[in-house]
Amino acid sequence: MDSKLPPLRALQAFESFGRHASVRAAAQELNVTPGAISQQLKLLEEHLQTPLTVKDGRRAALLPKAKSYHAGVSAGFEKLHQAQRLIAQQDTALDINVSSLPSLLTKWLLPKLHNFEAINEGVSIRLDATHGEPEPEFLDHTFRLTYGAASDRHPHVRALFRDICFPVCSPEFLKKHPEAFEPSNFSNLPWVDIDWGPYYSNVPRLETWLTAHGFASPKRKPVSIHSLSGSALEAVASGQGIALAQLSFASADLELGRLIRISQHSIEMPEPYYICWGSLVLKHEKPRSFLNWILAEAKR
Repeated sequence: MDSKLPPLRALQAFESFGRHASVRAAAQELNVTPGAISQQLKLLEEHLQTPLTVKDGRRAALLPKAKSYHAGVSAGFEKLHQAQRLIAQQDTALDINVSSLPSLLTKWLLPKLHNFEAINEGVSIRLDATHGEPEPEFLDHTFRLTYGAASDRHPHVRALFRDICFPVCSPEFLKKHPEAFEPSNFSNLPWVDIDWGPYYSNVPRLETWLTAHGFASPKRKPVSIHSLSGSALEAVASGQGIALAQLSFASADLELGRLIRISQHSIEMPEPYYICWGSLVLKHEKPRSFLNWILAEAKR
């Protein structure tokens, strides 16, 4: 095997292909033809002197041995993207930069943010929604909102809140399935699952809630599975089924009547959400104000 790094374009094609599990989707993302993606994958295999993909029916898929390689390549590209975002942040005159888990940003922070802006007239904020945890050195100018043990790697950390979870559905779904008010019927109803991935395997799901309260596990496959809690709640609001919702993510939709809580029984998230920051963030007044504000909001 050649000890030199493979061509960057080949690695980029491989990373996109492995993430989408589709040559066509990778081509669309990189704005090239599917043939160009296939050619770059072949170049990478030649460079590594080992096959990386296999035909799975009409589609190509990663070989098992290639998945760990893909994970490393993806991590490398994520660091490149983080470095690019860091430069972009430093080149702007924005007062505050916030990186956050996507659903925590859209479902918890954004509905509250106008309160902060009202008492800090003229403040400018950059909001970056990403699952990828920034390296600690990238937090010198950025706050990070994250969950659980992911906060351990960052230099300065404060807990925000520990959430609770309970089942919800839409008013339309409840009209069609009035039996949804009885948890013993959940196992037979259409449902929407939330899966954050292997790094968050202890995050509760609907089956966790059912088991905790002595009810049967779902007997049917989920209608859909979402990596984003916010996306799953939108599916539920559209009437797809029931789902286990976090209070912090569902509260606005509950108030608006888009979602209905169908049981008063709840379970706690195993770990809290956190805000993290680097050593240079709090040298300025407006970031300090933001930190004090968000900690106060989290206590409500």
